[in-house]
Amino acid sequence: MKKNARLLYLLTVWTFFIPFSSTATGLLADDENPPATPPSVTYVLSMPEPQTHYFEVEMQLKNIAAATNAKKNGYVDIKMPVWTPGSYLIREYAKNVDSFNAYVGDKKVPSEKIRKNAWRVSTNEDNLTIRYKVYANELTVRTSFVDIEHGYVTPAGVFMYHDALKNIPLRVVVQPYKTWKNVATALEPVAGQVGRDASFTYEAPDFDLLVDSPIEIGNHKTFSFTASDIPHTVSMFGDVEYNEKRLAEDYKRVCEAAATVVGEHPCKHYTFIVHHIPPGGGGLEHLNSTTLETTRNAYATEANYKRFLSLVAHEYFHLWNVKRIRPVALGPFDYENENYTHMLWLSEGCTSFYQEYILRRAGFHTPEAYLTLVASGITEIENQPGTRIQSAAESSWDAWIKGYRPNENSANTQISYYSKGSVLGTLLNLAILSGSNGQRNMDDLMRLLYNEYYKKQKRGFTDSEFRQAAEQVAGRKLDDFFNIGVNTAEPINYDAYFAPVGMQLVNLASRTQDGFLGAATTIANGKSTISSVRRGSAAYNDGLNVGDEIISVDKVRVGDDLLRVISGRRVGETLKVLVNRAGFVREIPVTLTTNPLVSYRLEPLPNQTAEQKALYSKWLYIK
Repeated sequence: MKKNARLLYLLTVWTFFIPFSSTATGLLADDENPPATPPSVTYVLSMPEPQTHYFEVEMQLKNIAAATNAKKNGYVDIKMPVWTPGSYLIREYAKNVDSFNAYVGDKKVPSEKIRKNAWRVSTNEDNLTIRYKVYANELTVRTSFVDIEHGYVTPAGVFMYHDALKNIPLRVVVQPYKTWKNVATALEPVAGQVGRDASFTYEAPDFDLLVDSPIEIGNHKTFSFTASDIPHTVSMFGDVEYNEKRLAEDYKRVCEAAATVVGEHPCKHYTFIVHHIPPGGGGLEHLNSTTLETTRNAYATEANYKRFLSLVAHEYFHLWNVKRIRPVALGPFDYENENYTHMLWLSEGCTSFYQEYILRRAGFHTPEAYLTLVASGITEIENQPGTRIQSAAESSWDAWIKGYRPNENSANTQISYYSKGSVLGTLLNLAILSGSNGQRNMDDLMRLLYNEYYKKQKRGFTDSEFRQAAEQVAGRKLDDFFNIGVNTAEPINYDAYFAPVGMQLVNLASRTQDGFLGAATTIANGKSTISSVRRGSAAYNDGLNVGDEIISVDKVRVGDDLLRVISGRRVGETLKVLVNRAGFVREIPVTLTTNPLVSYRLEPLPNQTAEQKALYSKWLYIK
């Protein structure tokens, strides 16, 4: 060792062994050098004038420097998400924000908007308060709403964030309107609070969980039940009649059947927020809760009731599939941009598959009723021209620009990842069932993904990892399923999937000589106007356009009776269709084509084997 190096070594060792005391030069005792106060974020949500449809938000940021490594830029950027997970569309929530102001103590400090969803506050101070208002007058499961009756918060559209503070614990204080008594949310209440806000102070470990926890505020009714040893709460908004005892029992049946798929329930508690409003229909999944929208007559008939339970099953099963069993792109989230994946057919479509499969297992569907639903799903996608244009993987990827923005040509060029994915879920379940000789099914794939990626690796899976897992569970290669069913728009050989369970797909649509026009119309003020034209049909080939008002066919005046007017006309016949197009009247010859529509039913194969019958019983949970 060289002399200088040895001296440095001795100095280093000597320094290391200096006692940590207040008398040591440059060193402080532990109690004289307390750790820096950690950063914190608290949101205060109020609605003092709900009739104006405004929420008021105060965002309190403290000790910002502790989260930014004391970096002083001379400014702090505050952002609002542009979309919410589970709804794959850029919704531009910042369009509803006004009155943005920033304060240090009581002093207002300069701020400016620097992007569509970002504001820059000019300050180096560590403690900052942001105040702003959010206009909320769109009651859906993916937007926010407040009026004199209640408030509903989609957190992505109400709460802003600082990039460096997204991953720290935060608090939300809800201050309901003066006559409102209830708040429903899956956020954890903060214990030990006192004062007016004591009952409505909540906490979350990070911004992601806040975004994943909608909030209902008002005087809604509530009931509870326990399923799989987990407490569940249902908060019901809207003037609606229902049998609480029956509803609670049926929720329990659905939830417990859903829990059998993975075999483990990851929630400490679960919250349903249910809006009964005139449009109805729809839901949005969250980690420990869901919001459902249904009509006020959801419980009036058995058919309506069963449709509602399907919605419950769908959104509830999402607590596993997509919230925990997820493609790698779906978390952690980029709240400022699209988060692309080819696998919404799995995350959404296979959840649609499971919603009916769960109801079958819970005893709400008979085997015959379930088969009807399966055949109807195949009929739906095979009757859409877009099924030969867009694959399920492409549909998933293009959700951001196509799925939520349909137009009159969408059916010709697209297929829903919900409907196609539901059919693919059925086929994958059958492929696993037959490949494993009835020893495994889709549940085993869900369990593998849950245990390997959610619990063990704590991440999502790639497309290739999902395929490997599916083939591992099936015990064989699934080339046809992935190469044709998922990744192309080619026709699927359905009988190859149904034959092992002794069933076949039969087309009941009669091939008559009646001609097919292929134009859908809407009726308004006695006028028949074309609303869509089917690809490859007579109307499509011969030039009828969306927006054309059909005046007459072969000189017979047309009102709301277009189908009656052309009924009985044969394939190959040419009609003279008089239309009003943008104010100009023109006659268009249209030659009728063969009706391409199908209507499928699942029927038993003749001479079923014992093996087919056994596999059929396992498929449909027949004891």
